[in-house]
Amino acid sequence: MTLKLFDRPVYLKERRDLIREITSLEDAIDFLEEWPARDRDIVHDATLKTCYMAWDGHKPLKVARDAIRSFGKSKGILVKSPGIQPWMIRTRSGGGRVST
Repeated sequence: MTLKLFDRPVYLKERRDLIREITSLEDAIDFLEEWPARDRDIVHDATLKTCYMAWDGHKPLKVARDAIRSFGKSKGILVKSPGIQPWMIRTRSGGGRVST
């Protein structure tokens, strides 16, 4: 199976303090499949259909990324790139060095 990565991730708010990073077509499809059934609408259906069409090679990957981004914007859950990435946080442990 080929991983279909987006050129840039899309960040969507899942809960109050949880932001989900969507980096691939698989992530986008999983996010949309997990969307509560009671909240699904025509926008959700169109976005999911677009992602599946991209998965099958009928639409470009960029179109699927734009669709999931638009979905997030329409639902009010689109978030700009978080200011602090996990790799930017310095640990206090000293980096794993053993003192001699």
